[in-house]
Amino acid sequence: MHNHKTLTIKNLGIDTYKENIIYMRSDCHVCRSEGFTALTRVVVHCMDRSIIATLNVIQSELLQHGEAGLSTVAIKRLQVKESNTITVSHLQPIPSVGLIRAKMYGKELKEMELEQIVGDIAKGHYSNIELAAFITATSGNHLSTSEIIGLTRAMVRSGETLTWDGNHVYDKHCIGGLPGNRTTPIVISIAASAGLIIPKTSSRAITSPAGTADTMEVMTNVELTMSQMKKVVNMENGCLVWGGSVSLSPADDILISVEKALDIDSEGQMIASVLSKKVAAGATHVVIDIPVGETAKVRSENKAKELKELFEIIGKNIGLVVKVIITDGSQPIGRGIGPALEAMDVLSVLRNEHDAPEDLKQRAILIAGELLELSEKSERGKGVKMAAEILTTGLAHKKFISICAAQGRFTKPSYASFCMEVLSEVDGIVKRIDSRKIAKLAKLAGAPKSPKAGVLFNAPLNKQVKKGDKLLAIYAETKGELDYAIEYYRSQTQIIVIK
Repeated sequence: MHNHKTLTIKNLGIDTYKENIIYMRSDCHVCRSEGFTALTRVVVHCMDRSIIATLNVIQSELLQHGEAGLSTVAIKRLQVKESNTITVSHLQPIPSVGLIRAKMYGKELKEMELEQIVGDIAKGHYSNIELAAFITATSGNHLSTSEIIGLTRAMVRSGETLTWDGNHVYDKHCIGGLPGNRTTPIVISIAASAGLIIPKTSSRAITSPAGTADTMEVMTNVELTMSQMKKVVNMENGCLVWGGSVSLSPADDILISVEKALDIDSEGQMIASVLSKKVAAGATHVVIDIPVGETAKVRSENKAKELKELFEIIGKNIGLVVKVIITDGSQPIGRGIGPALEAMDVLSVLRNEHDAPEDLKQRAILIAGELLELSEKSERGKGVKMAAEILTTGLAHKKFISICAAQGRFTKPSYASFCMEVLSEVDGIVKRIDSRKIAKLAKLAGAPKSPKAGVLFNAPLNKQVKKGDKLLAIYAETKGELDYAIEYYRSQTQIIVIK
């Protein structure tokens, strides 16, 4: 039954990440009768469901007359199959976009207004242009404290919230920017051994060579359903899973994808993003690690103190106990940068191997110690000592293996097949390290898409090196990617400065 308004879906298999796109022929009867042009925002209906999508116009035989294509995410959101019929109509202006305009002109937004915006974002009503406008209008220092509180609450309400048995549920977060800073699996193992309920949902890499979820996936299954996750936590007190398989703060995932494209991190947004995810994950007590360094995300001690204060104020207002620690972010942590290489570091610390990366171990003990004090399992000032004991007696390692087993498997990480060592050309002392460029090197080698790819880093600050000493090794799963990474390394002068 083809009336003049309906079109049949053809699955073109086009991935547009989180953006709904509809593909229609330029001579399509609907396009012409409705006056649709490329990039028009339209409403696509199927039965009683609808989504808002951006129109892309096809000027080839990719589609037949009477057919329309949808991007994979649009197909999923609209729950349609190939050859289902759809209708397409004009989009009425979205009222909440007017609020963003008001914000641009300096209006302070109320919680209700932020809730309208976030709700529309979560439903996929905004185009990337409108999302970019929202992010820009709220970046810099353009959000007041009460707006950040409103935004955080709105983001929690936009998704599901997990509930756990027990009044106190713990979590940790590091705001990032440091390659190899993979403390989470060690911290969770120590805290869960001490009896803390610590269900950990982590992200995959956004702009880094590995996220905690990527590193864990090398060793165990991270895509667990809600009920599987609860089962693991009931058995082991903790879990280490990917947050994306449970939709905790859907608006946040959409915003992050646009922030990544703009390469801006709005502070207010970051705080709302981090804390909304913690509340949604059911946490009551959170330790937040802010590394400070010239190539980390936060560049100065003063900035870190401002953020610390904000995190604590916002936490208090949304019923979270937040403890912020400021740590040294001047160089990569551990040796491995990339999922499998970081997994090796984590295991080496948990197994108490004599050559385990000391910096990773100390940082994990510090964060775990804060959690133990926060939970009052340990007296004030004694948390680090207790955490160190749990680690050195092997309890944390045993707990980690049990968590992996409960999540379905434990697999030992292994190296990629192509490797090239970079040697020092001079004698001297390591004076400066550009963490961003080292992260980029690991990404060019193929991380995190190729889990075994990355960089093994062997030149920490103040290390005395001789000409011919190994500074780092680049691992890749294909020769092409290895050559690509090496070429980048050679083209850069200031990655590791030795004087």
